[in-house]
Amino acid sequence: MNSTRFLCAAAALAAAATAYGQQPAPAAGNADAAKPHISMCTGCHTIPGYQASFPRVYRVPKIGGQSAKYLEAALQGYKKGERDHPTMQAIAKGLTDQQIADIAAYYAARGSEAAK
Repeated sequence: MNSTRFLCAAAALAAAATAYGQQPAPAAGNADAAKPHISMCTGCHTIPGYQASFPRVYRVPKIGGQSAKYLEAALQGYKKGERDHPTMQAIAKGLTDQQIADIAAYYAARGSEAAK
């Protein structure tokens, strides 16, 4: 019940901010908060030389150590349909903006691990 009230209040605040032409501040990423969501990334993006075969053969990039800003922009692009990859679009569309920011922060902080 409380979560329903919270979601309704959050939606009302978001609608009010949009109605007045104000855009909410970009979400700050929290690497620790990303941990429940990274399993969907790990299976492809942590394997050196991995290639996906759907919808075509595609070399999957390692994302550890990438800029958080770049990773967030890429995920937002998939979420909005501006970047073309059906699997990534499906994953990104299931994420909130905060989860995207958190995942971007998590992988950006993995630079030294990516080089190992």
